[in-house]
Amino acid sequence: MVDQDNVSDQLEAWLRTEGEHTLGGLVEVFEEKSFALLFIILLGVSALPLPTGGATHVFDVIAVLVAAQLVAGRDMIWIPQRWRGLRVGGGKQERFIRGLLRFLRFLERFSRPRLAFLFEHRLSNSIFGLLVIAGTAGAFFAPPFSGLDTLPALGVVIVSFGVLLEDIAVVAAGVVVGAGGILLEIVAGKAAVGGIKKLFS
Repeated sequence: MVDQDNVSDQLEAWLRTEGEHTLGGLVEVFEEKSFALLFIILLGVSALPLPTGGATHVFDVIAVLVAAQLVAGRDMIWIPQRWRGLRVGGGKQERFIRGLLRFLRFLERFSRPRLAFLFEHRLSNSIFGLLVIAGTAGAFFAPPFSGLDTLPALGVVIVSFGVLLEDIAVVAAGVVVGAGGILLEIVAGKAAVGGIKKLFS
């Protein structure tokens, strides 16, 4: 198990090892912590303040499938063999992960374990999985090129960081961000529907 106080150091050390850095390798090294790390990597692109135009939908689907395993009570990620070879390091991907590393180190400076006993239980893991599914669905159903997928995805990323750090305050902040993003989508959707109705009324 990876110590929650040294997640950034462990991740950087793994990136520095020789050989390819694959999804399967990440799961083997980080064990149960690989759930949170995988959600951070998969939703991190959508969390950037840039319109993705639906290009990240494949990542969203994978995130939901992995989160469903948490809800079902699995301790380790099961992924198809063809996914295990997907690279999560090298080139642009590695620069992206190093950006996430900087954000993780920033959070580590201010974070500390808060209510750590709540983590690593089947019930809390299931709740974590449900939060990821909700936030990922919010990102998935956001209109293309609207940028509305940013906040739901960022909520998942922050919640996942909170789980890594075993800090309930960070988790709560992620829930607020994600819920705010979903609410914004609903408001914007209603406004768009209302505008369309006015055009044809």
